[in-house]
Amino acid sequence: MKILITGAAGFIGSNLSKALLERGHVVTGMDNLNYGFLRNIEPLRTNKNFEFIMGDIANPLILKDVKADIIVHLASQKIPRYTNALRTLDENYLMLRNVVHKCIMDKSKILFASTSDVYGKNPNIPFAETSDLVMGPTTVKRWAYAMSKMYGEQYIIANHDEYGLKYTITRFFGSYGPNQNLTWWGGPQSVFIEKAFKKETIDIHGDGSQTRTFTYVDDTVNALVACIENDKSDNEIFNTGPKSNAEISIKDLAVLIWKLVNGKDAEPQLNYIPYSTFGNYEDVMRRVPDITKICNTLNFVPQWDLEEGLKVTIDWQKQFIL
Repeated sequence: MKILITGAAGFIGSNLSKALLERGHVVTGMDNLNYGFLRNIEPLRTNKNFEFIMGDIANPLILKDVKADIIVHLASQKIPRYTNALRTLDENYLMLRNVVHKCIMDKSKILFASTSDVYGKNPNIPFAETSDLVMGPTTVKRWAYAMSKMYGEQYIIANHDEYGLKYTITRFFGSYGPNQNLTWWGGPQSVFIEKAFKKETIDIHGDGSQTRTFTYVDDTVNALVACIENDKSDNEIFNTGPKSNAEISIKDLAVLIWKLVNGKDAEPQLNYIPYSTFGNYEDVMRRVPDITKICNTLNFVPQWDLEEGLKVTIDWQKQFIL
């Protein structure tokens, strides 16, 4: 297949590009390098089946001369804690609109990267694809990212109903691993690993009791490959996540990473930062997926335990620290 990946020089995009090339697909990667890095795709650039185009997906002209059977739309602005709400809302809409219009014109399929954040404050754990999406007040800009993804899902489905757009929507739960961004943009594990190597105090947002479910990137990529290669994924929404019982509090994640880096008897220094520091901000206290649907529909089986995946990630990240 001919596959176009937006955000190809980013974390998931680069790992997915590698996996697809290994499976014999032809891959075109696009990225504006705002958050991706050429180093992530450098090993791929000698592959005759890989082409990289540097450009911004918010500009519709960048897509004009590219043809693909499927566009995997990974490029995204994240939670406004890292940027601002207007940029998140504007850019996520503009990029998706351009990709959707391209897919309709070329009769391509879109594989859209949504997020577990769309489940918001729903207290009913675990989250299934049919769970309610419960947002906080619009005065809290933290919800702008989730709302942009919810709008994206609705926009895709509406274009399917109106124009026959073929789609798959995936909701990611906490991916981590090699090529991850090394700042807070990449998730808490990236920052915790660096702090552990430098034996510096780890900042924890809130009291650290909030939990997340972290997915090693190989499991995320294998789920995406299944969505790309299996027609049973057409016009479906899937949670993608790790093995069961992978839920961990942010505080316990910090302690685990510290011990994996510095030894089992080492104890980190933790600094708790009140949410009020971020302004009018809310956090989600638990985020756990039900991945029964993707497992049953696409025969997806996650392989990685959290500690096993963190060891590989730590070994990769230390090259940027030591």
